[in-house]
Parts: sequence; structure tokens; C-alpha cells
Amino acid sequence: MEVENAKAQMRKGILELCILSVLSKGDAYANDLITKLKEAKMIVVEGTLYPLLTRQKNLGLLSYRWEESPQGPPRKYYSLTDKGRTYLNELHRSWDELVETVNTLRN
Repeated sequence: MEVENAKAQMRKGILELCILSVLSKGDAYANDLITKLKEAKMIVVEGTLYPLLTRQKNLGLLSYRWEESPQGPPRKYYSLTDKGRTYLNELHRSWDELVETVNTLRN
């Protein structure tokens, strides 16, 4: 259905903002991110998440560290860098402007 495709494209477009927003509240590893996004009804799969995390890391928006896990192999924990926090603030401003524009057009 066309609506489902449009909804998927909208979610994909704001996924970067959502990931950075989750990480602004504290460090997390990929499964934490997926869980938090799904709890918020943002559907995401590992195949989408990992390339985005790698791109954000390569841009200097994220850093990571390895931590031992009592339940298996070490986990890679991601955190926002100062550059990432600045970028997230810019995304929040852009999001607010976009929401205002869409709401104006809808009313």
C-alpha cells in the first residue's frame, strides 16, 4: 500500500535524529538503541542501524568503547561527541521548523 511506503520513508528520514536523541540521554549499545526505538514505536532493524551508526561515527558525531558483557562477547557502547551534541541541537531546530511548517499547511 502506498501509505505504508510513505510512512516507512518518513521514519527512515528521521531515524538519525531519533538515534542521536536516544544517545543524548546516555551511552548505549546497538540492542539498547533498537529496544528504545521500538518502545517508542520507531521500527528499525539491525541492517539499517549499523550502517547509520558507522556513518555517524565516521562523521565524528559518535564515539564508542568496548565493554565486557557477563552474557557473551564484549559490547560496543556508543556515545555522543561534542560535535554530535551540536549537530543534534541543529537537527532539533530543523525538526521544530519542519513541524511548524507542516502544521501550518495542515490547518
